[in-house]
Amino acid sequence: MPFDPKFSITSKTAHALMRIEGARQAIHYLPITPSVLATLRESARLYSTHYSTMIEGNRLTQEEVSQVIVKQEHFPGRERDEKEVLGYYAALEKVEHLAVTQNPITEPQIRTLHALVMAGGKTKVKASAYRDGQNVIRDGRSKAIVYLPPEAKDVPVLMKDLTAWLKAAEPEGLPCPIRAGIAHYQFATIHPYYDGNGRTARLLTTLILHLGGYDLKGLYSLEEYYARNLATYYEALTIGPSHNYYLGRAEAEITKWVEYFCEGMAESFERVKARAREAAGTDSQDYSPLLRILDPRQRKALALFRDSDTITSRDIEKLFGISQRTARNLLTGWTEGGFLVVADPAKKSRKYGMAYEFRGLV
Repeated sequence: MPFDPKFSITSKTAHALMRIEGARQAIHYLPITPSVLATLRESARLYSTHYSTMIEGNRLTQEEVSQVIVKQEHFPGRERDEKEVLGYYAALEKVEHLAVTQNPITEPQIRTLHALVMAGGKTKVKASAYRDGQNVIRDGRSKAIVYLPPEAKDVPVLMKDLTAWLKAAEPEGLPCPIRAGIAHYQFATIHPYYDGNGRTARLLTTLILHLGGYDLKGLYSLEEYYARNLATYYEALTIGPSHNYYLGRAEAEITKWVEYFCEGMAESFERVKARAREAAGTDSQDYSPLLRILDPRQRKALALFRDSDTITSRDIEKLFGISQRTARNLLTGWTEGGFLVVADPAKKSRKYGMAYEFRGLV
């Protein structure tokens, strides 16, 4: 039976949608300098990583998350926590890549996001297979069953129905925030994996919003909203007369969750609007359209040009912690793509400068 969510757009949800649109338009026209925008975007990614993993029990603080990702520092005894934040951060970068393509969301994409979540920071992964057995969600203290997801044999069909619904929902005119919220709920309900379902659901939400034009210049973190009141988050997700998927959850009426989700988006967007207004200069030019052309690594490499007009493969090696060969291949690709130009062609000490059209970004 195709996925057909049951919900109503209440006055509370409608008001939240109006707030979301208001904040979205305000932020779209704010003039933000490239350096400020890059800083705000990186902060948003770090916030998202911290709060999304914290929801699942990660013990690293916001500052420690930043140290692990940016400075590659280590905390003895917290290796699992480190891998979780590195995995989520890598998956967020993948979301940005997928959003640029503007292609419809597919199952392989979702399975790849899950693989990245579980890979501890590795960027080359094989799409995760769905679980092959039953998964039971229990209360951490009482051990009582909180949720019994669908059986493994039903997961592939349910995931296929979810992606088919996502493709159909946009032409039907369903607002993007509501599509994202429903997809979040349904993915968590299907619970297609033994672990990493919550994090992948939140990444899927972010991807849907980015594809729908609700990326907010990459500055927001819905995860922070969920994490600040976990009890309310889980309560909003817990819908239906039974914890058993087959005894009511599958056909549950999810208006309550849609309200909660849209309220959270409105609150998060308005918080970003306040931060962005504070950071924006009155006479600064907005380079965000140009920044969108760049991939996450290219945006990170902009920092190198703030101190020097040229860079070398050694600079790229240090910045990303990659091999010399990989760094050279990366620079060659960036040159062929028009991001860089060769400033000094010497083979052993080849230097690269930024292409003219991108110089205003630093």
